[in-house]
Amino acid sequence: MGRTIAIANQKGGVGKTTTAINLAASLAAAECRVLLIDSDPQANATGGLGFRKDPGRRTLYHALAGEAALAELVLQTEVEGLALVPSDKNLVGASIELVDAENRERLLDGLLEPLRPEYRYILIDCPPALDLLTLNALVAADSLLVPIQCEYFALEGVSELLDTMERVRAAFNPALELEGVVLTMFDERTNLARQVAEDLREFFGPKAFRTVIPRNVRLAEAPGFGKPALLYDVRSRGTESYISLAKEIMAHDQRGITGHTAQA
Repeated sequence: MGRTIAIANQKGGVGKTTTAINLAASLAAAECRVLLIDSDPQANATGGLGFRKDPGRRTLYHALAGEAALAELVLQTEVEGLALVPSDKNLVGASIELVDAENRERLLDGLLEPLRPEYRYILIDCPPALDLLTLNALVAADSLLVPIQCEYFALEGVSELLDTMERVRAAFNPALELEGVVLTMFDERTNLARQVAEDLREFFGPKAFRTVIPRNVRLAEAPGFGKPALLYDVRSRGTESYISLAKEIMAHDQRGITGHTAQA
C-alpha cells in the first residue's frame, strides 16, 4: 500500500516546494505512481509543473469546500507516472471558512482515502505556516519530511514544527513519524554550510538524510520553464541529488515502513 508524506517547514525559502516537485518527479522516474498535492495557496508547485494560473481550474480548495471529489481534480503532468492536485489563491480562505467544519482536521485525510490504493507515494506540499492546511496534511500523512536550509538559524521554527507533529500524534494520528530532514541549498565551498550541516546531522542523527541538496542554478531555473529539474537538465547536480533522495526514501520503505491505509 502506498505512503503519504507531508513536506513542511513554516520557515519560507528553504526549498520546500523545490523538494516537493523534484522528489515527486524522481520517484515517478523510478516507476512509482506518484500524486503531488499542492496545499500551498501560493501554488508554486502547480506552476512549477507547467500549469499556469487559470481562474476556471478547480483546485484543492474546491475539494476541501465539498464542491468536488479529489479524483476529479487530478491533472497529469509531463512526467510519466506523476499526477498533480493543483492549488490556487482561494486556499488562503480555507482555514477561515473551514474553522467550524465538522472534523476539520481530517478533511484531507477523508478526501485521500479513495485515492490511496492508486499511488505508491502521495506527497503534500504544505504552506509555510502551521495553519489548518498544514494540520490537515499531518493528519493525513504517514510521515513528515522537513527541508532545512544550510544557514544560521536553520533550526529556527523546526522545533515548533516537531512539537506540532507530536501534538498531532497525540490527538489525531498516532502513526505519524518523522520521515527525516533533508539539508538544502548546500554550498560546499563555504565553511558555514559545512558547519551547519555538521550541527544538523549531530542534532537529528539518523533522521538526517545522507543526500544533501546543493545550491544549483538548474534547480532554480527549472520552475520558470514549468518543469522539474529531471526534464530541464537531467545531468545537473540538482537532478542527481533528488534522484539520490528518492532512492533513500524507497530504501526506507523496503526496511519495513507501511502505508497509511495499512496502519488504519
